[in-house]
Amino acid sequence: MGKESISASISMKEGAQIAKVVLMPGDPLRAKYVAENFLEDPVLFSDVRNMLGYTGTYRGRKISVMGSGMGVPSIGIYATELYSQFDVNAIIRIGSAGAIGEGIRVRDVVIAMGASTNSNYINQYDMVGQIAPVADYGMLANAVKAAEELKVGVKVGNIYTSDFFYHPDKDINTKLKNLGHLCVEMEAAGLYVTAMSLRKKALAILTISDEIFTGVALSAKDREQSFKEMMQIALETAWHEAE
Repeated sequence: MGKESISASISMKEGAQIAKVVLMPGDPLRAKYVAENFLEDPVLFSDVRNMLGYTGTYRGRKISVMGSGMGVPSIGIYATELYSQFDVNAIIRIGSAGAIGEGIRVRDVVIAMGASTNSNYINQYDMVGQIAPVADYGMLANAVKAAEELKVGVKVGNIYTSDFFYHPDKDINTKLKNLGHLCVEMEAAGLYVTAMSLRKKALAILTISDEIFTGVALSAKDREQSFKEMMQIALETAWHEAE
């Protein structure tokens, strides 16, 4: 949609639009890379605080891509505004994560069915008990199908969204592994609960960039190759949601 935001976070450029589905990496420069390398005729719709957002087409359908920044509060701001002020129906987080689960290795693609978290962000919804932040099933199913058609192996399951990059509990990753979490990242749970609260759709598709217990990490070249596999899955999933 082309209407103006009531906040200072997204300021639409004249004639620009935001598509019904938005791909959302954390890094705004990665959003620029996605727009220029995966979308046709990308147009910058906002650059407030250098949080770049573009709209282009993929296989004839409009898709947008915009950075979210790092952490739950940041993605919460942009997701809320995209959903509630710009009529966005679906957001797909595309990012990296650290592997903690059994058999999860660098370059693997993880599709997050649910996202546990230590973030206080979720507590503000004042639910009796605890919210379980989960993905939209339709998008998750389309992502798995796209991966199968592309012959890209994926792992589907629960992940952990942390407010800490450097957690003070040195045993936290072992505890998370023992509960069956596949990987750790910093945004998905915030996106999921925001979508749930606004009756919208959300999904996180992640590339494993490092193995927390072994110290194995991708080189720059390997990251680029794995990122392309994740992007193929994300774009095919977004295509089903786009107009």
